[in-house]
Amino acid sequence: MEEENWSLIITPRRKLLDLQIRDLIRYRDLIFLFVRRDFVTQYKQTILGPLWFLISPLFSTVMYTFVFGRLADIGTDGIPYTLFYYSGTMLWTFFSGCFTDASNVFVNNAGLFGKVYFPRLAVPINNVFNNIIRILVQLAMLMAFFVYHLIIGSPIYPSWSMLLFPLLIIWLAFTGVGAGIIISSLTTKYRDLRNLVGFALNLAMYATPVVYPLSEIPRQFQWVAYANPVCAPIELFRLWFFGAGSVNIQMILSSLGITTAFFICGLMLFNQNERNFIDVI
Repeated sequence: MEEENWSLIITPRRKLLDLQIRDLIRYRDLIFLFVRRDFVTQYKQTILGPLWFLISPLFSTVMYTFVFGRLADIGTDGIPYTLFYYSGTMLWTFFSGCFTDASNVFVNNAGLFGKVYFPRLAVPINNVFNNIIRILVQLAMLMAFFVYHLIIGSPIYPSWSMLLFPLLIIWLAFTGVGAGIIISSLTTKYRDLRNLVGFALNLAMYATPVVYPLSEIPRQFQWVAYANPVCAPIELFRLWFFGAGSVNIQMILSSLGITTAFFICGLMLFNQNERNFIDVI
């Protein structure tokens, strides 16, 4: 009897920190198809299409300017209202998008995961790419506001560090995906946690310098900024692009440490739940 030769052998993984790099490279075309599918599905039957990427942060910026800037008279460290609120909303939307998509990865894709094999990390990566497309469109609008304020002589002082913006995107993506996968691993067994996630995410926004600068936080509550891994990248963005920010090296290291812990724990839980979540769901 002739010996069979297989081109691909699928075996169970035993390492909890397996990133599946080779499989992800082999299935890169599938990731591209996922990105295209989600983009087309979301905006195929809409009137404005991708313009919704811009409408949402613009409306939020107008509302925050009126409520927090005019009525509450909260300072912005000298940054024009439009740039301050739009940049904070843009970065928070990216983080929350990565987090929300990752937190639903098992529940939303149970049917697909149960029918065919492919590296499961392709789905969170696809979600990140979709959010990157969104933030790049929003960044283009921010740059239009940015150039306008430079022309009229607003007190903004950009630095060459703004070229490191892609690092902030990677930073926020790792934070959102890591924390989201942890929640996703829990919600496979406890569905009611999904209701708490949306509520907690809304509260977390007000513990993040989206509508106020870090300099406005009272000294006794400064620990919140160190415990919140999203604070440092948002303040760094404003420091690099506008020349105003209160971030320090201790806060940056704290954020990077928490982000690393989230991602490692999330990856371990993801690989563990991947083996048996179909039986649970």
